[in-house]
Amino acid sequence: MSKLACLQQLGCADACYYPALMKILVAHNRYHYRGGEDTVVDAEVSLLRERGHEVMLYSRDNNELNNIKPAAAALAAIWSRQTEKDIAQLSSSFAPDLIHAHNTFPLISPSLYGIAGHLGIPVVQTLHNFRLLCPQAMLLRQGRACEDCVGHFPWRAVVHRCYRHSYLQTSVTSAMLVVHRWRGTWRKDVSRYIVLNQLCRDKFTRGGLPAERMRIKPNFVESSRVPQWDKRKGGIFIGRLSTEKGVEILARAMTRLPQYRIDVYGKGPLQALVEQAPGLRYGGFQSPSQLIERLHDAAFVIAPSTGVESFGLVAIESFACGTPVIGTRHGGLAELVDHGKTGLLVTPGDATELANAISWAHANPAAMLVMGKAARDEYLARYTPEHNYDILLGIYREAINDAGCAKSMERTGGRHAENCTGG
Repeated sequence: MSKLACLQQLGCADACYYPALMKILVAHNRYHYRGGEDTVVDAEVSLLRERGHEVMLYSRDNNELNNIKPAAAALAAIWSRQTEKDIAQLSSSFAPDLIHAHNTFPLISPSLYGIAGHLGIPVVQTLHNFRLLCPQAMLLRQGRACEDCVGHFPWRAVVHRCYRHSYLQTSVTSAMLVVHRWRGTWRKDVSRYIVLNQLCRDKFTRGGLPAERMRIKPNFVESSRVPQWDKRKGGIFIGRLSTEKGVEILARAMTRLPQYRIDVYGKGPLQALVEQAPGLRYGGFQSPSQLIERLHDAAFVIAPSTGVESFGLVAIESFACGTPVIGTRHGGLAELVDHGKTGLLVTPGDATELANAISWAHANPAAMLVMGKAARDEYLARYTPEHNYDILLGIYREAINDAGCAKSMERTGGRHAENCTGG
């Protein structure tokens, strides 16, 4: 049992208790292909441990689906009995003060929130993508931005097979959303939501999530290396090789620029296209340290996402290395990249405009260097671990404080409300 739960049981929650050093259970369902969310989770766990907090990681991996019958996997995506059992055991042995959930789809499932509420453990949920609004999670349909399901019953997603081009898998994802909207999971079982920027806050509010529980906290990256500004050349792409990341648009853009080559790093379903596309030079899947080297050598990074990025981790990784970004003018990238100052913005899905931006970047290396220095300044001002830690701890304290206040108000009939300071 957590310290907070003990205090509640003893009738001492009126103090709005939260510990200086916490015991935090981090829950995350990893993807088939390692991506930005996995990187963020690992970075936050390290950040908390380095500052003295005790962190346990409850992790599932989508590769487990290879050994689970489809019907069982579908039911588990809606409500996982395994998660209930696991969290109950961890609550007994580890006694967390708080659960920080990241991706729960499909193996962890929203049953995480239900069992946490039953055990009196507050939950903070980071919304890395738009899964709670859109079964496809990227607000994307057939390569174009789509918000048809935001705030509505997601039947259109099923009709268009938005998730993995499958009626069955889209139906399962949609059923998960409908069941938990009906149950009220998103409103009653999550203490605080972390959204990555104002754009995300606005979309989730429009989709029905409680605005008063949302807090904006961007992602961060560690960067101890000071950028060198000479001998930078060429452009690179880093990310999952998939449609929503704009790989096909990049390939089309490069057919217009036969004099240039873009180095591509990553893996995914469009790897064969990258390997065969003129103008793209495939560098494979590289380690984080190798990618940092590539970023320090590049004159610019290309992030041509057609899907609505909730954030765009590669952008701040680039900023940390002093590398400007050519990104798309929507989603999180539009908030991260200041056009003409820290990079260039182009229309999503417009291969001609992307080609023109790449050509301009090659023709104006001095201007790109100035943008790179401005990008580094932006990183130091907003996206360092130190800045991020203060925001994260504040959100944790609000969630723990609210949990104590809620228990107290149950006992006192609401008389404790004036002592609670959580937002």
